[in-house]
Amino acid sequence: MQVKDISATSVNPRSIAEIQKAMKQDLDAFQDYFRSAMQSDVTLLDHVIQYLLRQKGKRLRPLLVMLSAKACGGIDESTHVAAALIELLHTATLVHDDVVDDADRRRGVFSINAVWKNKVAVLLGDFLLSRGLLLAVEHEEYNLLRIVSKAVKRMSEGELLQIEKARKLDIDEATYFKIISDKTASLISACTECGAASAGADPEVVERMRVFGEKLGLAFQIRDDLFDFGVTDVGKPLGIDLKEKKLTLPLIYGLKNTDAASRREILRIVRKSRKSRGDMKRVAEFVRDSGGVEYAKKRMVELADEAAALLSGLEVSDARTGLEEIASYTVSRSR
Repeated sequence: MQVKDISATSVNPRSIAEIQKAMKQDLDAFQDYFRSAMQSDVTLLDHVIQYLLRQKGKRLRPLLVMLSAKACGGIDESTHVAAALIELLHTATLVHDDVVDDADRRRGVFSINAVWKNKVAVLLGDFLLSRGLLLAVEHEEYNLLRIVSKAVKRMSEGELLQIEKARKLDIDEATYFKIISDKTASLISACTECGAASAGADPEVVERMRVFGEKLGLAFQIRDDLFDFGVTDVGKPLGIDLKEKKLTLPLIYGLKNTDAASRREILRIVRKSRKSRGDMKRVAEFVRDSGGVEYAKKRMVELADEAAALLSGLEVSDARTGLEEIASYTVSRSR
């Protein structure tokens, strides 16, 4: 689905860093607010938090909240609460994920559990979660709390559904979209919905921005899944999803559109507890030869274009342009 002059593929996007630079004043104000929200009188906890704050990611979620608010009316304290609430709860889930996965690194630096062990990491996650909830209550932002709490619930359900399906290897396309909708798109849609709500936008606009974020999140996850199969601009190691027995859209399409013998061969490889480089190369070749990569790219672009089209009802502004560019970035990013 493409709409003239407002499709993701028709926009020549700035980098996320360039978009952030244009929003520097607003993001700096948010960063100060966020640091203040995370303060603690407990020395150990404050030390761990300072370590966490030094790990700079893309800050894509606060950026989406800010751009959505600005495009729908303007940024105020409610917007800062929304962005901080989302970042606190998201960071809590990442810290807990590292414990569950026994991961010793995140974004190239040692994880909290690697430095301070699991007990401190779990308690830090609990603190961040409770701090986010209290922040919303203290400012009586109950609507924002409802939106974000629903997203975190969906994220947990999506992870559990994926674990369940990885054991049975019976994921079809509809189930795949249910999983990534809950795991990834839920929080991105919470960003854009909260941004619009914080700006006092009409309910119809808030809903439109929620759907924008949902479609953007789906496209974002498909792009991540494509990296697993050695796409030329791959940004993560080949076969990470395969090692975890995750069936993603390119592979699901390939398995659906192949003969029984090839399907049995590929599923036998996926079921292996340990996969060789040859195994992963074979599956990647199968996915590309069966049209899985091209199909996933097509669905990704369709979703990004549908997301961009939803912005057509907003007034033309730098903030709307920034959101359009993020939709375009989503399908073109290399990591």
